Formats: sequence, structure tokens, C-alpha cells
Amino acid sequence: MTEKLYYQDPYLFSFTATVVSCTSAGDGYAVELDRTAFFPEEGGQYADTGLLSGIPVTDVKEKGGVILHTLPSPLSVGAAVIGQVNATERLRKMQNHTGEHIVSGLFHSLYGLTNVGFHLGHDDVTVDLNGELSREDLCRVEHLANEAIWKNLPVRAEFPSPEVLATLDYRSKLELTENVRIVTIPGYDVCACCAPHVAYTGEVGQIKLLDFARYKGGVRIHMLCGMDALADYHARYVATAAISAKLTAPQGEVAEAVERLAAELLEKKAQIARLQDALAAELLRALPDGDAPALFFENRLDTPARRALVNGAAAKRPLAALFAGDDESGYAFLIGSNAIDLRPFAKAMTAALGGKGGGSATMVQGTLTAKRADIEEYWN
Repeated sequence: MTEKLYYQDPYLFSFTATVVSCTSAGDGYAVELDRTAFFPEEGGQYADTGLLSGIPVTDVKEKGGVILHTLPSPLSVGAAVIGQVNATERLRKMQNHTGEHIVSGLFHSLYGLTNVGFHLGHDDVTVDLNGELSREDLCRVEHLANEAIWKNLPVRAEFPSPEVLATLDYRSKLELTENVRIVTIPGYDVCACCAPHVAYTGEVGQIKLLDFARYKGGVRIHMLCGMDALADYHARYVATAAISAKLTAPQGEVAEAVERLAAELLEKKAQIARLQDALAAELLRALPDGDAPALFFENRLDTPARRALVNGAAAKRPLAALFAGDDESGYAFLIGSNAIDLRPFAKAMTAALGGKGGGSATMVQGTLTAKRADIEEYWN
């Protein structure tokens, strides 16, 4: 059994230990110590990282009470080592995990919802609840959760005796009977949890509930706390400031400015569509009736206008084809006919000109890699 120093002091980031075993594990080595401050992958969060006598610790896992540290290089059995946990990473996780306790405890007490899933990743924290909520519910919980931070309440973690445990009303995702570690935030949460937490709620700094969506019959909430919430706010501020400058609108009015811009763009698109329809109609009017294929090389039309031009031209000629593109990137084609089955025709053309496509008997589309001169020669 490995002595778990993180239970004695979650702020212990440097420690000494003795190597108990070192075995090959994939591309690296699994090192067991007599004691460790490295928290393994557990409790919904990824493992601590850091150094063991200068060698990077890339992963930590627990198997049957033994904690194994993954290293790229071996350590000698019996050697004394110095461990250094990545303190910034650990504190970030402690802030987020403690904040999750406050939030989950509030959802449970206010709405009777149970936390059925928790994941603390490198960039995001998610909490899954077994029921639905509104945006107003999230805002209420967010405010109350930050009140818990302002109160700077103590966060206790302890292993109560079986007798005491039997009297406690606590949250737990599993049926636990022994060595149950209970984390208590007075007035907010009592929960079975194995992870390190901050000593006082004030150290969480801030809690921000970012978004939520329906998930497996309940909701999944995205949230950030402490350093991560501050970094997220900074990134959003920078983005909003950039948008504000582009739109020459105050930061508090960027949403309204974007709405106005979106309406203007919608009108511009409608104007462009009308102009493209007019261009297609003009090209069609300039095309006389005849027996020769109608051939267009035209990049100014969108898909609806291209289709309208080809359909109209196919009413005047046995074959009508439109090619859009250039010699460097290739050409997209649209071919229409009311006189022949285009499917074998398109197959022969793409084989001869290097391309692919398909469609119905009256209209086919696809792409060609051939040059314009080769396409014109083929059609003539």
C-alpha cells in the first residue's frame, strides 16, 4: 500500500520517498514509491504531473491501493527520490473540484437533483445532473455558489468511523461501506470524494457556469472556477474588445451591433441573389436556339442561378453545360439535357477529362481536373 501524502496535506508539492519497484510499462516505466503526493487519475479528474528526481511523471494510476507513476526512464529500486508535483496544475484542479462540490450541493438542496457525472479536463469542467433546469436556475445557483466563496468557509475532508458514517446524510455516486472520505462544506455540501480540495472556499476565487444542454435525460453543465474562470474571462474580454473595435460599437452594445450587421448581410445576400438571377436570365436571352451544345464558363453564379441557366439552356439546345473554376484548381460542372440520358455521357466525359460526378438522366454534376482548352476541345 502506498502512503497517500495528499490526504495529509493537499498543498504538499515537494516530498521525498523511496522507490519500491520499477517495471517496464509500454514505452515507459511504472514506478511504485513507499509514499507519494501525486494524486492519481481518479474522482473524475486526470492525474497530477511533475517530476521524480528530475524525470517527468506523465501519468499516475492506482491499482489495489498501490500508486504507480509512469516515467520515460527507470529508477533504481531502493533509491531515495525527490518528488515535485506541478503546483499550478494541482491548485487549478483543487479550485475546480471544490467549486463543483458547492454547485452540486446547491443543485441537490434546491432542486433535488443528483450529480451523476463529473469530468475535470484540461480545458473544461462538466457536471451531469439527472434532471432539467432553466437558465434562471443556473443563474441563481451561480450567485449562491459565489456567495459561498465570499463567506470563506472551511472545507473539511475526513474519514469518519463506520458508526459516524451511518448517521451522515451525504452525496455519493457509489455504494460505499469502508474507508469513505467525506468532504464537508458547511451549509452547502456533504459528499464522499477522494480528491484534494482547497482548505477554504475563498480559495476557489470565483465560479462561472458557462453553458448547459440536455444530456441523457438530464442536463450537462459546463463550468470553470478560480484561475480557469479568470483566464476564460480574459479570453472573452479580448474577443469582445476586438469585435467592438471592428464594429465601432461600445463593448456593451456588440450584440445589438452584430444583429444589425447580420440583417445587413442578409439583405446583401438577397440583392446578390437577385443580380445573379438577372445575369443568368441575360445569358439565357443571349443564347439562340440551335442544335449545338450550349457551353458556359461562368464563375459569377451561385448554385440556384447555375441550375436555372442550365435548365433554361437545355430547353433551347440538346445539351447545356456550365463550368465554374479555373485551370489551377479545376472545374465544377453542371450539365442538363431533355434529349439524351446524361448518365453514360457524364461517365465518358469524366473518364476522358479526369474527374468524377453523377446524377439523373436529365442533370448531372461533378468536377474535372482538365484545363479549359481541353474541355472546350472535347465539347466541340
